[in-house]
Amino acid sequence: MAKDADLAKLEPRRIVLIKPSALGDIAHSLPVLSALRRRYPTAHLAWIVNKIYEPILRPHPDLNEIICFDRSVTKRGVFAAIKAFWQFSRELRSKAFDLAIDLQGLLRTGLMARATRAPVRIGLASAREGSRWCYTHVISDDVNGMHAVDRYWLMAEKLGAGESAKQFSLPVEPEAKAWAKEQLAKLPRPRIAVGVGARWLTKRWPPEHFASLVNEGMAKFGGSAILVGTPDEKPLADQAAAAITGPKLNVTGTTTLPQLAAMLSECDLMVGNDTGPLHLAVALGRPVVAPFTCTRIRRTGPYGPASRSVETTVWCAGSYLKTCDRLECMRELTPSRLWPSFEEVLTAWRIHHA
Repeated sequence: MAKDADLAKLEPRRIVLIKPSALGDIAHSLPVLSALRRRYPTAHLAWIVNKIYEPILRPHPDLNEIICFDRSVTKRGVFAAIKAFWQFSRELRSKAFDLAIDLQGLLRTGLMARATRAPVRIGLASAREGSRWCYTHVISDDVNGMHAVDRYWLMAEKLGAGESAKQFSLPVEPEAKAWAKEQLAKLPRPRIAVGVGARWLTKRWPPEHFASLVNEGMAKFGGSAILVGTPDEKPLADQAAAAITGPKLNVTGTTTLPQLAAMLSECDLMVGNDTGPLHLAVALGRPVVAPFTCTRIRRTGPYGPASRSVETTVWCAGSYLKTCDRLECMRELTPSRLWPSFEEVLTAWRIHHA
């Protein structure tokens, strides 16, 4: 295994980033992509991503290629999954990458890195499921003490690409932008994107909390609420929408990923759970306010100065458990706890648009 110091001397011609999912994790990885493009302006840059997330990366100017991995094939049985992965591995080998960077750190992504047969394959020490054995270089990190963005950035630094500031670049498709402008044209500003859903039960701040916070904000600052999310989050969004008394638009479960990005880009701020749309909003430069129950701000919170997140103070805070029978955090982390942060962002918006 070559020394880490040698990485900064590399001049690869063909590079592949491996970060198949999820939406928030992809958003956290964007600074690495931009840093690699600055460091290797003429290199062929590819990204391996789950097929469902390909549309969000499609317009990115720093990418030469998007390689889609269809994870849904695993639902067709073991033999179908093995066959699909073997075929995918052959495809990766044929692309002759000389540098593979695994930002996911799981067995399947480690195997993808190995399947490229790139002479240099980089991953983090916190990688799980034995994926570390697939790398030629393992970068030390601190999974508990570092934010995900900073952990991924360690790889850029080792490659000599981390000297400039982290840059979140997420272009929005023009057609989607035009659609969002048309949808929001009659809604007063400030436009508040609201994301009440989450895949984990323990991340789902109650819909009535969101409604209470948004109602108080609109009572003082005016504006409108735009509810966003996936189709399975629509029942929660409907509950919140029913309790929001001011102007609103509920597009939960009806947008494509490019349309979601466009909608968020046209909003003035977002309040939402620790999920993909929240981190997408950050990548688009929107200020955000977020309740944090089972996860930690320092590890996976909205990144950058425009974020205003508030953690619960219950005994099990930051447990990263996906389910819970108690959910004490939901009662402790009340709308009044988030109000100072929410008011601060809205006040800044008013001053800027006075």
